[in-house]
Amino acid sequence: MKLCKIQELTGGEILAKDILTSELKVLLSAGIVLRPEYIAKINSLGITEVYIEEKLEEKNEVLLLKTSLENEFHDKVKHIMERHLYSKNKELMKLSETADHIIMSVLEENRIVEKIYDIKERSSDIYEHSVNVCSLATLTALRMKIDKSTVHDIAAGCLLHDIGLRYLPINYVNRNVHEMTETEAAEYRKHPVYGYVALKDEDWISGLVKQIVLYHHERKDRNGFPIRPAEVRKEIGIVSVCDVFDEMICGIGYRREKVYQAVEYLKAYRGVSFDSDIVDIFLEFVAVYPVGSKVLLNNGKRGTVLKQSKGFPDRPVIRLEASQGDNGSAEDRIIDLTQKTSIFVEKVLE
Repeated sequence: MKLCKIQELTGGEILAKDILTSELKVLLSAGIVLRPEYIAKINSLGITEVYIEEKLEEKNEVLLLKTSLENEFHDKVKHIMERHLYSKNKELMKLSETADHIIMSVLEENRIVEKIYDIKERSSDIYEHSVNVCSLATLTALRMKIDKSTVHDIAAGCLLHDIGLRYLPINYVNRNVHEMTETEAAEYRKHPVYGYVALKDEDWISGLVKQIVLYHHERKDRNGFPIRPAEVRKEIGIVSVCDVFDEMICGIGYRREKVYQAVEYLKAYRGVSFDSDIVDIFLEFVAVYPVGSKVLLNNGKRGTVLKQSKGFPDRPVIRLEASQGDNGSAEDRIIDLTQKTSIFVEKVLE
C-alpha cells in the first residue's frame, strides 16, 4: 500500500486502510473502491491523505485472441455473412481466408503452450459466437495434434456453422430451447439444415465443412438434432463441445450461464453426449473462474480472481477482501489456491 494525497486520486483506487472520523467511527472501510463522490466527501472533511492499495495485475487475463483481433474478425465475418443470400455466393470464400488468419493468430499468440485461458462471459451475436467457437476449436484440434488441413476445415466450419440461424423468424437469444414453444423449438432445430442447404452447392467448401454445419448439434448419445446419425466424426465432436460451451456463456439457444456452469455441464455429459478425450483436452485450457470473478471460498472469505494457475484451471490466485480492522497490505491478502489445498471456491458471487 502507499500513502496518496487526496488531489492525486481520480476514482477507481482501492482503499487500503479504514478512514475514521474524529469519533473513531469507520467512515469508509478498507477494500472499498473509491468513487469520485467519495473522494469529494473525504476532501470536504479536511482529510488530505489516505492509504490506497498499489496496483496489482488484476487484469492479468490470458485471452485466446486479442480483443482487437477478435473485433476485426467479427467485423469481417459479419460483413461477409450478412451479404450472403440463400443461394450460391462466392464472397463466402473469404471466410476460408479468415479461418486461416484465426489459426495463425492462435498459433502466433499462444504457441500451444500450457496456458489457462480466460473466456469472456458475455452477450454476443452469431458472428462473435462463430469467431469464438473457431478459436476454441482451433486450439483444441491443435492440442489433439490433428493435421493442419483438417484444422483449417474445422476452423472454416466453425465460422459457417450457425449461418442457418440467419434464416430463423424466432428469437433464440438468452432462451433455452426447452423453454420455447413447440413450434419455436422445432424451427430452432432446423437451423443446421437451413445452413447446410444454403452451402451444399458451394464447391470451395470441403465435405467436412458441410458436415460440421449440418451435424454440430448432434450428440454421441444420439440425443441431438436434426438427424441423429449413428456416429459423429471426432472433428465434428470438437466443434460440438466448443459450440455448446460458448452458446451457454453467450446465450444462444440457452439461458446465459457463468463459465463454471458451462464447465460443469461438459463434465456432467463427458462420455455421454461428448467424447471424453475432447472434453478433457478442452477443459485443460479453459479457466473455470475468469479473471475478475467475485468468489466465496469454503472458509467463508470473499475475494476476486487475479490470475490463473498454470495447469490448474479451477484453482486460481485470489485477492481476499479486507476485513474490518485488517491493516495488512493487498499483497498479504493474496492467496494461490494451488498452495492452499484445503481452500477452494464454493461459489461465484453475482
